[in-house]
Amino acid sequence: MLNFSRFLSIRRSISAVFLLGFISFSGFAQAQIADINSAINKAGRERMLSQRMAKAYFQVGLGVDTDRSKSALDASISLFDRQLVELKNFAPTPEIKDTYQKLEKSWLAYKDALVGAAPNQANGKKVLELSEEVLALAHQGTVQLEKHAGTTSGRLVNISGRQRMLSQRMAKFYQAAAWNVGGNQLSPEVEKSRKEFSAALLELSAAPSNTQALREELELVKQQWFFFENALNQRISTDKTLATNVATTSERILQTMENVVGLYEKSSR
Repeated sequence: MLNFSRFLSIRRSISAVFLLGFISFSGFAQAQIADINSAINKAGRERMLSQRMAKAYFQVGLGVDTDRSKSALDASISLFDRQLVELKNFAPTPEIKDTYQKLEKSWLAYKDALVGAAPNQANGKKVLELSEEVLALAHQGTVQLEKHAGTTSGRLVNISGRQRMLSQRMAKFYQAAAWNVGGNQLSPEVEKSRKEFSAALLELSAAPSNTQALREELELVKQQWFFFENALNQRISTDKTLATNVATTSERILQTMENVVGLYEKSSR
C-alpha cells in the first residue's frame, strides 16, 4: 500500500508526463546489433512497436493529443523499419531469417494500412487485425533469438521486453474500444495481459542477478503500474480526458520498462 507522501510524489511525476507529452524513441536503436542480447532487445521492441503503432493510430482517430500521437506513430514506423533491416541481417539461423522475411511481408501490409489514409474506423478494424498478425511474427522471432542464446540473461531481456509490449497492448485495446473499433467493450485480452504483466513483474523482481539500479527501476515500474491500472479501470466513454489518461500513463510505464530492458541487456556484457 502506498503511503500518502509517496502517492503525491508519484502523482507529480505522472502530471509531469502530461506536460512533457509522449516519449520519443529517437535515442534508441541507433547502434547496430552488437550481440545476441542486443538482438533480443530489438526483436522485443519490434513486438512492442506493433502495438504502439495501433494505439497511436486509434488516438489520432479519437483526437487524443493528436500532434503527439501522430509523432509517436511516425517515429514508431521509422524505428520498426530500421530495426527490421538489422534483425534480418543479424539472423543467426535460416529459421530465424525465415521468420523475419515473413514479418517483412506482414509489415508491408500493416504499414500501408497505417499510412495509406487518414485514420478512420473502417480502416481501424484492419489496423487492429494486422497489428495482431505482426505481433505474432515479432514474438516468434524474439523467442527464437532467446532460445538461440540459451542464457538466463537472454530470458530476462525477453521477459522485460515483453512487458513493454503488454503495456502498449492494453492501451491499444482500451483506445480501440473508446473509438468503437471492434466493439465498445474492453477485450478479454486486456485482463489476460494484466495478469501476464503482474506475473512477469514478480518474476523480474525476484531475479537473483538484479543490481541495485535494476531493483530501483523495477520499483518505479510498480509505481507506474499502479497509475496505469487505474487509467485502464476507467469506464469506456467519449470523454477524451479518460483516453488521454491511458495514453500518457502507458507511455510512462513504457519508458520505465525500456530502462529496465536496457539494464538487463548491459548486465550481460
